[in-house]
Amino acid sequence: MDAEEFRRFGKQMVDYVADYLENIRDRKPFPDVSPGYLKELIPDKAPDEAEQWPDVMKDIERVIMPGVTHWHSPQFHAYFPTANSYPAIVADILSDAIGCIGFSWASSPACTELEMVVLDWLAKMLELPDCFLHSSEGHGGGVIQGTASEATLVALLSARTQRLHQILGDKFSHSPDEGIISKMVAYCSAQAHSSVERAALIGAVKVRLLETDEKFSLRGETLQRAIEKDREAGLIPFFLCATLGTTSVCSFDNVLELGTVCEKEGLWMHIDAAYAGSAFICPEFRPLLNGVEHAMSFNFNPHKWLQVNFDCSAMWVKDSRLLSDAFNVDPLYLKHDNQGAIPDFRHWHIPLGRRFRSLKLWFVLRLFGIKGLQECIRKVSITMTGPFLSPIQRLFIYNVNNTITFLLKDVKLAHQFEELVKADQRFEIFGEVVLGLVCFRIKGSNEVNERLLKTINDDRRIHLVPSKVNDTFFLRFAVCASRTESKDVKFAWEVIQELTEKISDEKK
Repeated sequence: MDAEEFRRFGKQMVDYVADYLENIRDRKPFPDVSPGYLKELIPDKAPDEAEQWPDVMKDIERVIMPGVTHWHSPQFHAYFPTANSYPAIVADILSDAIGCIGFSWASSPACTELEMVVLDWLAKMLELPDCFLHSSEGHGGGVIQGTASEATLVALLSARTQRLHQILGDKFSHSPDEGIISKMVAYCSAQAHSSVERAALIGAVKVRLLETDEKFSLRGETLQRAIEKDREAGLIPFFLCATLGTTSVCSFDNVLELGTVCEKEGLWMHIDAAYAGSAFICPEFRPLLNGVEHAMSFNFNPHKWLQVNFDCSAMWVKDSRLLSDAFNVDPLYLKHDNQGAIPDFRHWHIPLGRRFRSLKLWFVLRLFGIKGLQECIRKVSITMTGPFLSPIQRLFIYNVNNTITFLLKDVKLAHQFEELVKADQRFEIFGEVVLGLVCFRIKGSNEVNERLLKTINDDRRIHLVPSKVNDTFFLRFAVCASRTESKDVKFAWEVIQELTEKISDEKK
């Protein structure tokens, strides 16, 4: 493929992508294939001779699309959102074309410096303390990780190195007596993401999953008791991962209380806000982040809810030297004349290689603006005329001439679904609806809810996933796609009601 062919075929692909996204509502969100389907559709070895571009294009629909789970379908309500926008897609094209491996400032100055600037922009949107900014007088700053799981691991390993320095002093080694590391203890909520346990496994430290209150929030008193008990047993508490927006129920740990305990007891507090963090750019949700000033590190994923395509996980630290202490390996071939004058991000994370991911964050922030991104999270305006009464009318603004403007987007759509569930006496809400996730279940046994979930996903008109807390099985309805509208929420609920009737009839 030469430059002229690239221009022609590239335009075809852009048209295909636009058609795919604009018509994604017509595709079922969950594929109807069995494991191994794809190998039956393509040869068992690569072609000897080059094939033609039109044949490759044809095989996208024949081979790939039958096995795609369409995360951006308005009927996809599983997991959490994965962001998608045209500005981010265009930025990734440019990043792929530049093709730099930005492990150091010298390897691509723009890659490093743009990342510093846009992470400061984003920090200011979140109203993070100045100590987390590159532009502050301290040693803080932000870096783009691949995922929140990576950020948690980086924070835990940095905290482990910091504590080893404190214990061993001049005798510090990255490979100390295993007896010390085996005594080190990390803490998190029982509702925290499994990546915290995995980070502890990789870091070879113990982890305590602490019980939460009635709102599934980890409290300071619980952490304090756990620290005291472990110290009495001769163990070494060193790290806490607090969660804002847990995966199961989108609950929020009390970081104000936890941060106070961590500062008093000398623990590194990392805040994982992978999904919920995007909402904090809205003033009405920013109080959920109160207490971040006590954290040593904070992370959220713009690639979940802030229109930036995967992967782009933003992490800030108060003292970047604590990261580089844990990851600094500096061979001669990576050194450069300006070393130390500006960050070399290879010292801030686990991989050496890194893509030019700040481009898509830059494009999105500029082409949406802060107000546009806030509107993506909280609302979209749709106007209707005529009388309208509904249990969810508190979500509407009534205008003159009997006109109603809907405020229904993501958070508002979630509350719409919540009200529909509450209006059906067969169902109950599990937990509290704060952002774009609604947890619900049929009143009754776990088994009937498991049967309902299987029936829903076998039906394939909508897609949900479950969770379980305190041995209670429930279904999760997440507002995921940027194209989801009020009619999609209503459609999903009608499907759920229809299939609930079906399993009730089968039981009879």
